[in-house]
Amino acid sequence: MTTVLAPRYRLGDIHTFEASGQGFVYLASAGAIFALDEGAASVVAMLGQREMAYGEMVSALVANGYSRADAEDLIRELRSVRGIVSDEIREAPLAPAPPPEDYPLQALVLNITNQCNLACTYCYEFGADKIATPAGKPKYMTLETARASVDFLIAGSGHREVPHITFFGGETLMNFKLLREVVEYANGAAAAAGKQITYSLTTNATLLTDEIIAFLSDNAVGVTVSMDGPPDLQDKHRVYKTGKGSYAVIEPRLRKLIAGHRTRAVTARVTLTNGVTDVVRIYRHLKDDLGFHEVGFAPVTNSGERDYMIDDNGMDHVIAQFHELAAEWLAWALEGRMHGFSNVSETIAELIQGTNKSHPCGAGLGLLGVSPSGDLSPCHRFTDSDTHVLGHISTGLDKDKRSDFLTRGHVGAKYECASCWARPLCAGGCHHEAFVRYGDTGHANLHYCDWIREWTDACLRIYGTVAARNPEFLERFATRKGLA
Repeated sequence: MTTVLAPRYRLGDIHTFEASGQGFVYLASAGAIFALDEGAASVVAMLGQREMAYGEMVSALVANGYSRADAEDLIRELRSVRGIVSDEIREAPLAPAPPPEDYPLQALVLNITNQCNLACTYCYEFGADKIATPAGKPKYMTLETARASVDFLIAGSGHREVPHITFFGGETLMNFKLLREVVEYANGAAAAAGKQITYSLTTNATLLTDEIIAFLSDNAVGVTVSMDGPPDLQDKHRVYKTGKGSYAVIEPRLRKLIAGHRTRAVTARVTLTNGVTDVVRIYRHLKDDLGFHEVGFAPVTNSGERDYMIDDNGMDHVIAQFHELAAEWLAWALEGRMHGFSNVSETIAELIQGTNKSHPCGAGLGLLGVSPSGDLSPCHRFTDSDTHVLGHISTGLDKDKRSDFLTRGHVGAKYECASCWARPLCAGGCHHEAFVRYGDTGHANLHYCDWIREWTDACLRIYGTVAARNPEFLERFATRKGLA
């Protein structure tokens, strides 16, 4: 006689957390958040201790005052509706499905020049860890290439009514003449196609003039300034080729930009490096003293061998300071006020949307980079890297190369991500970071895993607290971010 073993129940693919006295689960398979009522919380607590047979769970719930019917309904809901509990052994996901062959473009990053007037010591494009090979390639994009790029975006955007162009460099404003011509051409081309193109750029702010500021404001061009803080920190790495610091040059220009740009918020993006880890002081200066709308931070991209990399002690300091600003973000949210720490804001926005990423970002999917020569790449970070070319603006996208890039970069292809509950928001981390550190764009960024999980948990707790105590703020936040 064959003995059939009763299935054992265990917790599903979830992360549990508590906020404002309320229990929650984050369902990794769906990127969804659920508040737990008393009964659901008790089941999760039981299975958190050990696996249990179905009858054991029912008996335990009945002992806690549930009728048998209600206990069975609760277990059924947690299993079949939410996947919070499971009677199946969790296995690594199957190989990812082939990427879509015809995915509509959302954005192009036009690297209108590969030249820069600064010599930032940690620059991923020109520094020690560069992957670019610009020798023999044009230094500035031509109007012909730029117009072909605009046409390529409009034709490839499919049903998307508002595609986007980001201008990038080198230092973007070294080719401002072309930028202005591109906006004029793109506005007309988009209108003829029944679309509207939006714009943004990244700049080091050294070349801003009254004329440029007026143009950016008149054309609603979003501006992100690469800046690392007050003078002593800004001038540590963000220097001219002579070694002269850049703060004194950009400070008056920034004040004019922030005051004069009336159509879009101006944001700052900080690169954290060895010795530039005082997150709170940097934030206070950029947000409160200079007046940036939002400030975001990211550790430097490096191969793990550079003197500007942040060591473990430095990362501990960074994380502690992130938590300090996160607590401030939460306090402001509970008061109904918007805070400018974008590392929290961006994660909260993803949680509101129920983000569940197949890939770390839109690189190669809805986004492509275009080099000054017209080469197509997964994103701006791979511009002019011959080994990462995905086609040319004149001949189109090489679908086989794109498919290979996306297949290797899929979260399902990264073994280490299969059991990680934070994968819906991370998907293994930046392709470029992975290549610089591991030599493979599809490698998980293992050096940041613990940090990502800790930070995601912190943001989940913020989300849960605001949802419990001031849910109206999340509605206003979603509207302001264009999520509603």
